[in-house]
Amino acid sequence: MKEEGDLCFVDHPKYYETCLNSAATHIIINTKDVTIPEGKNLLVVKEPFEAYLKIVNHFRPFHATKNLQNENAVIGERTIIMPNVFIGKDVKIGNDCIIHPNVALMDYTEIGNKVIIQSGTVIGSDAFYYNTKKNRDVWYKKMQSCGNVIIEDDVEIGANCTIDRGVTASTRIGRGTKMDNLIHIGHDTNIGRNCLFAAQVGIAGACIIEDGVTLWGQVGVSKTLTIGANATLYAQSGVPSSLDGNKTYFGSPAIDAQQKRKEFVWIKRIPEMWEKLKQLSSEE
Repeated sequence: MKEEGDLCFVDHPKYYETCLNSAATHIIINTKDVTIPEGKNLLVVKEPFEAYLKIVNHFRPFHATKNLQNENAVIGERTIIMPNVFIGKDVKIGNDCIIHPNVALMDYTEIGNKVIIQSGTVIGSDAFYYNTKKNRDVWYKKMQSCGNVIIEDDVEIGANCTIDRGVTASTRIGRGTKMDNLIHIGHDTNIGRNCLFAAQVGIAGACIIEDGVTLWGQVGVSKTLTIGANATLYAQSGVPSSLDGNKTYFGSPAIDAQQKRKEFVWIKRIPEMWEKLKQLSSEE
C-alpha cells in the first residue's frame, strides 16, 4: 500500500497506470511514453528493479552479526529475555515482555509493552517477494525487504510462528491480538486489534485484517484483500477475496456459514435424489 512520499518501481506496461496513479511520489520506470500525473517524479532507467535494489541496499544494507544480541537493541524495564534469543539491529522491545528461548527478532523489529512471544518464533524474516522475468537464467530474483514488523501492546504470539517484515513498509500486529502456534503472517499485512488466530492460519502479503477478526485453524487468506471487523472464519476455510465484517464464513471459497450448511444438506441428498431419478426413468 503506497503513501505520499514513497518510492516505487514499475517495469511492465501492464502495471504502468496502476503505479503512476498510486499515492507514491517517486516512480522508477523504464519508459518516457506515459502521461505523468501532477506531483509525480519519474526516474527513467533501463532496469527499474535493479535501480530500486541499489537504492534499498544503500539506505538499508544487510548487516551481518556474530553476536546474539545487537548492541543497538533497546530493551524495556522488567522485560525477560530467555536464553538463545536473537535480537537484531535497532530492535526495540517495550516493558514487561516475555521473550521465550530460541526466538529471533530480526533487524528493525519494534515490540510494545506486555508482549509474549513463545519459543521458535521468527519476527521480521524476509518477505516472500520476487521479481519474475522468464527471459533470464534465474526467473525469480529476490526483492530486498527494507520494511519491518511492529507488534503493539498486549499481543501474544505462539510457538514456531513466522511474521515477515514489510517489503517497503511495516507488517503490523494490532494491540491485544492473540496468535496460536504455527501461524504465518505475510509481508506488509496489517492485523487489527483484538484478533484471534488459531493454529496453522496462513495470511499472504499486503492484507488488511480489521479489528476483532477470528480465524480458526488452518484458515488460508490470499494476498491484498480485506477481512472486515468482527468477521469469523471456521476452520480450513479459504479466502480468495475480500469479506464483509460482522459475519461468519465457512468453506473454500469462504461464503456465509449458514449458506454453506445448506449446501452440505443438499450434497448429502444427492444419492437419494439420483436413485429416485433412476426409478422414475425406469418407470417411463
